[in-house]
Amino acid sequence: MSESRQITRLLLEWRGGSREAFDRLLPVVYDELRRMARQHMGAERRDHTLQATALVHEACLRLIDADIEWKDRLHFFGVASRVMRRVLVDHARVHRSAKRGAGKPKLNLDDVLQIADDRPWDLLDVDIALERLGEQDERKARVIELHYFGGLKLKEIAEVLEITPDAVAWDLRMAKAWLRRELGS
Repeated sequence: MSESRQITRLLLEWRGGSREAFDRLLPVVYDELRRMARQHMGAERRDHTLQATALVHEACLRLIDADIEWKDRLHFFGVASRVMRRVLVDHARVHRSAKRGAGKPKLNLDDVLQIADDRPWDLLDVDIALERLGEQDERKARVIELHYFGGLKLKEIAEVLEITPDAVAWDLRMAKAWLRRELGS
């Protein structure tokens, strides 16, 4: 059985109520979750107190209790990426309130989103901008999230969102332009 089918089978068992299925799923997906976490962490400030392993563990804790109708491997990794982003945003909020504005956590969009010149952006500003984009066009926000935060390729995003790769490419171009304008203001 291919890894993709094995993951899908375990997700369906987990959705059916089998906690043991999650326990069998975790070793199969752990390396990919760590890769995603490292990608997320690459955008964080250098003195960040959260490490990639801790990000994976926190995301898994949130996923265990989530009531999600799992579809397949790509759906799982897309949701996991979104959960990791939420963990980082929550962590940034705590850090910001603890510092009381003494130093904002920085995110370089050129490195992560590759949509801005070499300007540092606050993770919370990026999150707010993505939320605004999601209110206007949820699909474009999901494309940005899955591509830059989830590390999915255009074809994989197309499968997750059930659209064509050309539509994904178009959404990605439009979302980048929107974010560039939004974060530049």
